[in-house]
Amino acid sequence: MSTPTIPEQGEKTADAAPPQQPGKRTEQAGAPGGLALLLRDPKVLAVLFALLVVFVSAAVTGSGVWPSGWTVDIKSPLNDLDNWLVDNREKSPIFLYFLLHISNSAESSVDAIVSLFDAMGWVGVTVVGTLVGWAAGGSDLSRRALRTGATTLGVFVACGVLNMWQATMETLSLMTVAVFASAVLGMLLGLGAGLSDRFERMLRPVFDTMQVMPAFAYLLPLLLMFGVGVPSALIATVIYAAPPMARLTSLGLRSADPAALEASASLGASSWQRLWTARLPLARKQMMLGLNQAIMMCLSMVVLASLIGSEGLGDEIYQALGSLDVGTALTAGIAVVLIAVLLDRTTAAAGERLDATVNVGATRLLTRVRRSVWGLIVVLIGLFSAIGSSIAEREWPDAWTVDLTRPLQDAVDWLTATIGHGVPVLGGTEIWAKGFTIYVLNPLRSGLEATPWWALALLVGVVGWVVGTWRAAVTAVICLGLIGVMGLWELSMDTFSQVIAGLVVTVAIGIVLGVLAARIERVERMLRPVLDTMQTMPQFVYLIPVIALVGLSRSAGIIAAVIYACPAVIRITAQGLRYVDPAAMEASRSLGATSKQQLLGVQLPLARKSLLVGVNQGVVLVLSMVVIAGLIGGGALGYDVVRGLSKGDLSLGLPAGIAIVCLGIMLDRISQPAGGRPRE
Repeated sequence: MSTPTIPEQGEKTADAAPPQQPGKRTEQAGAPGGLALLLRDPKVLAVLFALLVVFVSAAVTGSGVWPSGWTVDIKSPLNDLDNWLVDNREKSPIFLYFLLHISNSAESSVDAIVSLFDAMGWVGVTVVGTLVGWAAGGSDLSRRALRTGATTLGVFVACGVLNMWQATMETLSLMTVAVFASAVLGMLLGLGAGLSDRFERMLRPVFDTMQVMPAFAYLLPLLLMFGVGVPSALIATVIYAAPPMARLTSLGLRSADPAALEASASLGASSWQRLWTARLPLARKQMMLGLNQAIMMCLSMVVLASLIGSEGLGDEIYQALGSLDVGTALTAGIAVVLIAVLLDRTTAAAGERLDATVNVGATRLLTRVRRSVWGLIVVLIGLFSAIGSSIAEREWPDAWTVDLTRPLQDAVDWLTATIGHGVPVLGGTEIWAKGFTIYVLNPLRSGLEATPWWALALLVGVVGWVVGTWRAAVTAVICLGLIGVMGLWELSMDTFSQVIAGLVVTVAIGIVLGVLAARIERVERMLRPVLDTMQTMPQFVYLIPVIALVGLSRSAGIIAAVIYACPAVIRITAQGLRYVDPAAMEASRSLGATSKQQLLGVQLPLARKSLLVGVNQGVVLVLSMVVIAGLIGGGALGYDVVRGLSKGDLSLGLPAGIAIVCLGIMLDRISQPAGGRPRE
């Protein structure tokens, strides 16, 4: 998912208010006169009027059912299409001469990497992997290079000791092919967008739509075209992970130093020469960041693609969750987190090295050493693939494994019994989750279901117009109408209620912690490693500890969504407050404003657009996780998508997936600040 930028230092915003003089004027900010001034704002009045209409109509009618005469039967055509696909998959020219070649190429590529890892054996894979990590960090004795090499060695050893070696190799095989394909595709699209304004305008709405689509939405159409197995998983992963690489490549090309480009042109370089000698070298840091994002999204999707037949660690987690074997799920989840940390740290180290090379310049000797190390890696891959099986076994030795499944399950059972429902007076996590469902989720769902569709459409349109533009309002209303036309109004309101509950909790926690991180350096240092780790974890992994704490329920999905979305909101809030114009802060201090007055009267108003970006990102992430929580009792649209995927039922899964996409676009438009999402 693309990472929004924060306004530059000194940037003025249209809604920024000058710092108020402390004393009487500051105390009068919330006085009746200030409230009367606020109520004169036509946009505020429009929102209040829309809310009044919603509450009155819900109280009067008590039912918000979409008119049955306005629905369209889409299940019958989808069933017919599903049957046609099944009957013609082996004889249609589209399948035989196009899709079949893509499917075979995808499967053979992954099988080739799996065979290579098997031939190298666990010794060869561990040695070569450690050298790759060390080379990515710099191929020298610096702390960065040694740390990445040691991290790689530790991760491979840990996966072997956890008895997850074969599953790890299957995941890494699919990852290798997916990362290569998504990086190449993303770089080509990024080159086009970075060099052509027209191409960039064409791609922008596509990427914006893909950003709000939950990962589940990519799986079902590909499942129909390619069937269950590796090809569907690989192609879905590539489509899901290519956009961040494309966006950041385009950003790097467009933000190249104009002076360097002018100097290259003055020396007579052609447009292609300027691209290869100036633009691309100057864009290397952004491209490496895009590669990092693509790798993390590949891992997230590869784990999730276990729902459509992908093997590896994701399948271990999925099967364990299905049988409520939390111990096995935790063991596989630990391996996934270790791989995520490894890939994140390795690409980050490579990016730091490239940045240092651009700024400082590498010595000729060090460059030769690095080339020699990469040459040695290639030689070792060939050597181990030829004689690796004679040196050691293919898989990690059983004698060197530790079975943590039973101890972890016992620990989970003890934790559930202790804090799940055994806390004196307070009750426990399961009781709290049940109370949240009864007193928050159920009334919220009932309120949305009781609200007439036209009143909710009015509220969505007004909020979209106030926060964004009239185009955003129209788009949001159209998406809401499509949900009703497909006959999924009630299920969508259930999902909508979960997203609203999760978003409110996420924003409350994220803004509070973001303010603390921006104003207290010690809090920022404490949160940084936690947020780094949380942002590298695939979505699937968040479900495991939540099940252990609260069991299968809608509240479990809300908790997982809050944990997943909070890091982005915290970081965007903290950065927005830090980048407030220093001149405004200095002026408020010179007028004697207290720290609280500076926060409420200067920082928060000036950072309002950044806060709206944080809310927007929170909406997208919460929706994505709430849908995945259909696996652990979330129900509603997420359950239909999961069930449709597991059974290959197009008429069940595809409408629910479309409704989720419509819900995501609607929420994105009504939470996106005016002017659109900031470009990276």
